Amino acid sequence: MPELSRFYGIIIGMYYDDHPPLHFHVQYGEHKAKIQIDTLAVIRGSLPGRALGLVVEWALLHREKLIDRWHAAENHEELLKIPPLS
Repeated sequence: MPELSRFYGIIIGMYYDDHPPLHFHVQYGEHKAKIQIDTLAVIRGSLPGRALGLVVEWALLHREKLIDRWHAAENHEELLKIPPLS
């Protein structure tokens, strides 16, 4: 999975040729989740509350970049990194 960002032990990534709805993947220790970009709802898996809060905060800051990366992945273009939450 190409990595888009990493912060506080959270890894954010996106796959090429993934299926709608637009989403990104999160790994945090043994936890994994798939997060829908437009609603920021967890559509599969789960994360501890604090980690989910950090992911949502980060995604709100970078929603347009996430949408851009989704379209880049559809076109097999390079997935540029997105700044971490600091």
